[in-house]
Amino acid sequence: MGKGRLEAFSDGVIAIIITIMVLELKVPQGHSLAALASLAPVLLSYVLSFVYVGIYWNNHHHMLSTIHKVSGGVLWANLHLLFWLSLFPFTTAWMGENHFAASPTAVYGAVLLMAALAYWFLQQRLIAAEGPGSVLRRAVGSDWKGRLSPALYLTGIALTFWQAWAGQAVYVLAALLWLIPDRRIENVVQG
Repeated sequence: MGKGRLEAFSDGVIAIIITIMVLELKVPQGHSLAALASLAPVLLSYVLSFVYVGIYWNNHHHMLSTIHKVSGGVLWANLHLLFWLSLFPFTTAWMGENHFAASPTAVYGAVLLMAALAYWFLQQRLIAAEGPGSVLRRAVGSDWKGRLSPALYLTGIALTFWQAWAGQAVYVLAALLWLIPDRRIENVVQG
C-alpha cells in the first residue's frame, strides 16, 4: 500500500499536538512584563516541546521520503510513535505548571525516551518493509544520534531527582543535537 494516507494522518496528528500545546498557554494576569515573568516556566516548557515536535515532524517527513510502500507493521509502529507524541501536551503542561519540579520533569523525560524508542522502532519497520535495498537503511548508517538520544534521556531522568534543572539541561542538549541539520537522508536521496 502507498504511504500517502500515513503521511497525511501523521501530519494531522502532529498539527493537533501543537495546537493543544499552544491552547494550554494562559494569558498572564496584568499588563506588565513582570506578569509575563511568572509564566516563564510554562513558556519555556512550551518552547522546548514545540522544538521537539518540530524535530519529530521534520525527521518523520525525511524518513518517509525514502520509502515507497508501507506494511501493517509500519502503520502500527507509526501509531505507536504518535501515541507518545500525543502525550507531549500533557507532560509539557504538567512540567511548566509545576515549575520544573522533579516528578513532572522525570515523566517528561520518560515520554521523550519512549518517543525516541518508538521512532527507532518505526524506522526499523520501514527498513524491513522496503527490503534489503532500503534507501533508509543506507541513509541512517550507524545512527549515532539515534543511539545517543535514549542514553541522554535516561541520564536526564536520573539527574532530575538530584537537580531538576540538570535533567532539563540534558533534554535541551538532546534537542540541540537534533536541531543541527541531519543531511544523511538528503545526501543519500540526492546522491
